[in-house]
Amino acid sequence: MDRTEGGPRAARAGRWAGVSEPSDPRTELAMVGDAWAAFRADLVEPIREFRPVARFGAARWPDRLPGPLRRAVRRLPQTAVVAAAVLVFCADFAARYTQGSGIPALLTSLVVVAPAVVLLTRPLMALWCSLGATVLVPALLAGGDPWWYGHVPGLAVHALVLVVVAWRSRPRTVVSLGVLTGMAAVVAAVMYPWQTPNAAATTISYGMLLLVVAGLRGWRDSRRKVVEQEAVVAEERSRRTLLEERTVIARELHDVVAHHMSVVAIQAEAAPYRVEDPPEELVRALGVIRENAVTALTELRRVLGVVRTDAESDGEPEAPQPTLADIGTLLANVRETGREARLVTTGAVRGLPPGVELSAYRIVQEALSNVLRHAPGAAACVELSYVLGGLGLRVVNDQPTGPAGPDARGSGQGLVGMRERTGLLGGELAAGETPEGGWAVEAFLPVAVASDGGLAVPEPTSVVLTKAAV
Repeated sequence: MDRTEGGPRAARAGRWAGVSEPSDPRTELAMVGDAWAAFRADLVEPIREFRPVARFGAARWPDRLPGPLRRAVRRLPQTAVVAAAVLVFCADFAARYTQGSGIPALLTSLVVVAPAVVLLTRPLMALWCSLGATVLVPALLAGGDPWWYGHVPGLAVHALVLVVVAWRSRPRTVVSLGVLTGMAAVVAAVMYPWQTPNAAATTISYGMLLLVVAGLRGWRDSRRKVVEQEAVVAEERSRRTLLEERTVIARELHDVVAHHMSVVAIQAEAAPYRVEDPPEELVRALGVIRENAVTALTELRRVLGVVRTDAESDGEPEAPQPTLADIGTLLANVRETGREARLVTTGAVRGLPPGVELSAYRIVQEALSNVLRHAPGAAACVELSYVLGGLGLRVVNDQPTGPAGPDARGSGQGLVGMRERTGLLGGELAAGETPEGGWAVEAFLPVAVASDGGLAVPEPTSVVLTKAAV
């Protein structure tokens, strides 16, 4: 027996020869069963589900309106549905009343607009009620041609129901709505053969309406996803900027701390030579201090090597970290652009810990950069206030004299860095517009005060190991 007979090779040969394979009836039945299950899940099982028409809850623009008007705008979707129902009822009842009917006309009009009322709370139930009112009920109540008596107002209500249900449903449900509407058109064509062209035209109109609603819904969902993605990207960018700023701060603080540790190591090594016949215990203790200082300095350099890039590690040696004495250079750079820049200092000027002076310099540098970028032609003023508990600084600019350039739109990352520097020192920072139309950045950097009124963290140059201190 040929092993290929009836096997995959024979099947492929039959297809190439033009011989069609018999289809498996179970496959078609399974497809029909899946389609029916999807139809039931979309339009039958949730028929009693309570899903009221939502308000304008996510929109922000109504918040700028007065209280009563804001509440009315928030209820605009419900108001629109009720207004449409009232309009259809009035038009339908007026048309029927002119035909000489009274109570039957009232009942028929109520039945026609009832789906619009049900739509406020149960959209799928309103859909089935609308189909029944459009196809069956008018013929039973009117007893004649239902096209004018039932279909014109009923089709309007059904269009409203289709729009609301399609807008609030997933794409698969919209497909089910189209299938259901086509089935209703077939039933109407069978019941009223003389209205087959109108039924076909109406079905095509409904299909186009569903396509438009589905397209708008897809555009809204895609736009929402884009906004969410932009928010995620902005958050990630802010987090990355914060990490980069912390890395820069860590490198700068390394230089400050390394200087202190170097002074400690040098003083510990030189201390035994400042004392005549130092005790062995003192020499041993100072040696331990020096070894610990050198070890700490080595660890600091190792940690700094982790946060540095290869380009930074292979580059030229960095310049000394700036201090408050270098703010004049920043102001000179501003004056070179043709603007006025001045420095106002209040309080007793004194030396501050290097970390405080470095952070203050960076804050002033970033604030002046923002002035150059966002405030064309505006004068800038840097105010330094030396107080007992720390340093207060304020960078303010006047109202801009012209529009900002195309590159003036920033991401707010500069403020993130300034707040990070201030927060690491336990200080506070505020930024905002001034009453004169300018912009101000204010910060306070605390400095611990020793019990004798001096700084708790002395300057490295003042660390002198004397015999009395030993």
